[in-house]
Amino acid sequence: MKIKLESDSFSIIGESQPIREIFDVVERAAGSQSTVMIYGESGTGKELIARALHMNSPRASKPFIAVNCGAIPHELLESELFGYEKGAFTGAVNTRVGRMELANGGTIFLDEIGDMPTSLQVKLLRVLAEREIDRIGSTKPTPIDIRVITATHRNLEESIKEGNFREDLYYRLNIIPINLPPLRERKTDIPLLANHFLKQLNGTADSKTINDEAMGFLVNYSWPGNIRELANFVERMVVLSMGSTITPRDLPEKVLGDTPRDKWQPLEDEEEGNPAQMLQQSLRQSFHVGIPEEGINLKKTVEEFEKELLLEALEKTGWVKNKAANLLGLNRTTLVEKLKKLKITNPTG
Repeated sequence: MKIKLESDSFSIIGESQPIREIFDVVERAAGSQSTVMIYGESGTGKELIARALHMNSPRASKPFIAVNCGAIPHELLESELFGYEKGAFTGAVNTRVGRMELANGGTIFLDEIGDMPTSLQVKLLRVLAEREIDRIGSTKPTPIDIRVITATHRNLEESIKEGNFREDLYYRLNIIPINLPPLRERKTDIPLLANHFLKQLNGTADSKTINDEAMGFLVNYSWPGNIRELANFVERMVVLSMGSTITPRDLPEKVLGDTPRDKWQPLEDEEEGNPAQMLQQSLRQSFHVGIPEEGINLKKTVEEFEKELLLEALEKTGWVKNKAANLLGLNRTTLVEKLKKLKITNPTG
């Protein structure tokens, strides 16, 4: 069976040996009805693996219901999972179907299962054993047909020793364990992931690329937030970087590490025809010549350079703002805001 790794709602990117081993386990486990426990640090993509297991199973056409046990207050989690009958408690004006019942025929994914209170762990154990649930306030059980997939970033064996997790439930859930590696242990996937996120963002913003030097820093960074951190980082760089190419000069200190930022100069081919980076270079060259004894007004100097480049771009494009914005590597709205700020108007009206 060839596993499906991408759909409208999820995609799993990677070619490294650790992620290939995960794909192999997913391929073999997807068709079974066994419970699966997914281990991994926050941001490693545990829900994506759960969705892949569901999408490649005989239950693919049925619901996939995800519940984060750590995000729902403990006093509400029971009603969220099992539902309740009308009049079961104050405020229960209507019968409510729980998440497990909504997943009937399909898969329920219980994320951060290690945060589930022990009182609910007992009820979950009964669901796994009897394949039925009890709505709060109900006098009779409701049969359900679900596959249970769970995930945690915790060491559940330690939680068992501390009395925070039931040992019998652990053995019920841990039939097929999947250990997701952190991003720092699958470095060869970082360029694939970064370019994947870049491609997604380029559909909603000006197209940008990451040069080899900058990518080298991304590969060597430890990414404590894993894939989620990388995705957010790429989005931030797309928004904040100058020009169409993200270079080491655009990267924050935590990614550069001990490498001095001043070491990095834009590449010649990036400077050519790129006014935004020409501005950076011109400013650096001006300061290298020497600051006069009386000093300079940095803000005024930057504004003068910026104004010259804006006027040059507008003149080259016949004052067509869309073309001028493209030439400068800006959004049109950003260009308009700069023109207003610097009081630049078309002399021909």
